[in-house]
Amino acid sequence: MTELLERADLLAQLEAARIEGGRLVFVGGEAGVGKTALVREFAARLIGSVLRGSCDNLTTPTPLGPLLDAGVAVDGDPRHVAEALFDALQSTPVLLLEDVHWADQATLDTLRVVGRRIDATGALVVATYRDDEIEGSHPLRVVLGELAASPEVSRLSVPRLSLAAVRGLAEPQGADGEAIHQLTQGNAFYVTEILATEGATLPETIRDAVLARAAKLEPDERLLLDVVAVVPARAELWLLDAVAGEELRNLDACVASGMLHEDGDTVAFRHELARLAVESAVAPHRRRALHTAILRALESSGDLSRLAHHAEEAGDSVAVLEYAAGAAKHAAEAGAHREAAAQYARALRHASRLTAAERVALLAAYGQEAEVTGRYAESIDARLEAIELYQTLGDRLGEGSTMSRLTVPYIRAGWNAEAEKASRAAVDVLEALPPGPELASAYATRAYMRMISRDNADGVTWGEKAVAAAEALGDRDTVAYGLNMIGTSYVMSGEIDRGVDFLLRSLEEARKDGLEVRVASALSMLGSGLGEMYELEQAERYLRECIAFVEAHELTPWYARSWLALVEVYRARWDDGASQARHVLAHPADPISRISSLIALGRVRARRGDPGASDALDEALELAKPGGHLQRLGHVHAARAEAAWLVGDAGRAVKEARTTYPLALEKRHLWFVGELAYWQWKGGALADVPEWIAEPYRLQLAGCAREAAAAWREHGCPYEAARALTEADDESLLLRALAELDRLGARPAAKLLRRAPHARGASVPRGLRLSTRANPGELTARELEVLRLVAAGRRNADVATELVLSPRTVDHHVSAILRKLQVRTRGEAAVAAAELGLLEDR
Repeated sequence: MTELLERADLLAQLEAARIEGGRLVFVGGEAGVGKTALVREFAARLIGSVLRGSCDNLTTPTPLGPLLDAGVAVDGDPRHVAEALFDALQSTPVLLLEDVHWADQATLDTLRVVGRRIDATGALVVATYRDDEIEGSHPLRVVLGELAASPEVSRLSVPRLSLAAVRGLAEPQGADGEAIHQLTQGNAFYVTEILATEGATLPETIRDAVLARAAKLEPDERLLLDVVAVVPARAELWLLDAVAGEELRNLDACVASGMLHEDGDTVAFRHELARLAVESAVAPHRRRALHTAILRALESSGDLSRLAHHAEEAGDSVAVLEYAAGAAKHAAEAGAHREAAAQYARALRHASRLTAAERVALLAAYGQEAEVTGRYAESIDARLEAIELYQTLGDRLGEGSTMSRLTVPYIRAGWNAEAEKASRAAVDVLEALPPGPELASAYATRAYMRMISRDNADGVTWGEKAVAAAEALGDRDTVAYGLNMIGTSYVMSGEIDRGVDFLLRSLEEARKDGLEVRVASALSMLGSGLGEMYELEQAERYLRECIAFVEAHELTPWYARSWLALVEVYRARWDDGASQARHVLAHPADPISRISSLIALGRVRARRGDPGASDALDEALELAKPGGHLQRLGHVHAARAEAAWLVGDAGRAVKEARTTYPLALEKRHLWFVGELAYWQWKGGALADVPEWIAEPYRLQLAGCAREAAAAWREHGCPYEAARALTEADDESLLLRALAELDRLGARPAAKLLRRAPHARGASVPRGLRLSTRANPGELTARELEVLRLVAAGRRNADVATELVLSPRTVDHHVSAILRKLQVRTRGEAAVAAAELGLLEDR
């Protein structure tokens, strides 16, 4: 068998895992590399039967589908499903799960439990997946990461075939093995399919190769192949009998041709790529007819996800509406929110014939699932359309409730003015109606708006109003919501312990009633709120718990991840913080998550003296401007003030700090006022400062460097502690600050200290010499880069190539450098730069 070449070692490792027992093995590899052939050969060598399940390549997969295939009783709870699986494995101790990169979230949740508890069994679970399809935040990648440290969980990677192996396969057919290997890069499926054309010619694409093999079948045999091709993953024999009828007699010929293989009572293509190739060649009218026949045959199966898929492909809108809505509800109940959102979206694509009342119900459900999975623009659009329909129907209750629910996605999208308007309008509409849970929720949303604006006293007041109204109605969801807003408002006002108490009460209420969204919100607010108040150790704990929870329940993780990036940065774990920020930015995260991630990245680059700090902070500012509120602008302008100071631009640092300082004072924000006042003070542009600012800044502005450093250390901020010591007059403290800044790689801050007037004459070790002059010409960061290359003897053209600039831009930079340093030539600029310490490593 082609697929088994160069696989002996992998088979041996699987056998060792089986003998050892209590193991979960993930077998990864690219599509077509031979994962399925490997595990099926492994199973064929075993004595006795094995459990088998596979994941469907449906647009929206069936929750727990592969475990249902394996005959495991499921009830939606991953722990209960895992218990049922372990029971089944007692009699049949090997389970093969194929294509878990297509798995639904409920199946992945069960795998998490299995991975953590498999050691208590003597069983082996093998799960195959395409490692080239789980980049970034793919749900399976999250599971693999969480189980990476477990000794009972391992991974095998199936490699491509070597050139020698392909040559060996090609030689008997007189084919060019080297050319085939170059074309396929050793992908076993591609090699097999090309060789199946008898090696006469090399098809331009794999699709051509697959269709060339299919063309060798008799017409009746090809008709059966078409039927199998339009059924994702696998086709049951009974289904083929119902749809293909007499054509099923050609099954043996299709199997013999190598196009299909039988697996128990199901039939499938040897590889999904082959199925897709054949499906693409089925004429549109025939494809629709086949999907219609399959739909009718599956109607009694109860598999709503499959039914919805075939209904849409058949163009049967009535059936789509019935099955997609049901599948969406089932997926949401199983915690598979992405699948739920996709199914509701499918239903809406076919909702043109629905009444206004029927359509608005779908829009409301889709708006909620879109929100919790981070599709904020889609959630907004759905709810705006729903509001119009409610107005048409004269349903004031639905109108007001939906207006209130618009607030969260508006905020997440960065549209704070629209959120404020919607929140106020909701209360106005609902207060004119008899009291109900909708009004209580609208009160909680008003509390949310006040908290977001850092109007903390009002946030508490509205939150208390929401809780009182919700408790009278027995509305546990809104009780948890209101407690959250009260707690977060207290945290933002500096009453940390009181706020945490309310937030923990919110978390307890949400967990008690299984309110996933409220649990996620409580953990998120604990993490981000405590992070904003520099209670970093607690913040990190709650953020990590939040990320694990939301990813396990298919909720959006980007806000918590962006705040974790900031916390990592403030704790001086700069590599980790930057990596976390880049992870968020590499995905379609919401604007507020991008803002926090860009701030984290900009802070790291500025503190290290790396290029790109301005780019990140410029983008953060542009994203923050539309919201116009302190929560974002305070962070952005504080970071920009620091970045300006670190490149020697005190004037710009003061300007950045002053931009949002009045708003910070108005909101009485301890930390924003503290940092913004600090940068003005550093620039000699601050007359006085309130006594109530955050303690580390209060001590720094009072000239108590040692005490301020100690306060920063208590908050877990080594960089800020070292920065505080740079303002001391004690030589030993200055040396301690320099050592810490050098350890952290904080080159700009260390460089500024070496040049600080109050450090002149200090007796320091070689390598810590303090320069007596700062950057007199106020060169920009880019001009400093150009100057260093010019001083090294590079021509302008070379500089342009190295810095990826145009030659004209480099000419302008060189002219500016000569002017600012008051020299006439490039050579004089190099001498002046050396004298001023501008060529030192940053």
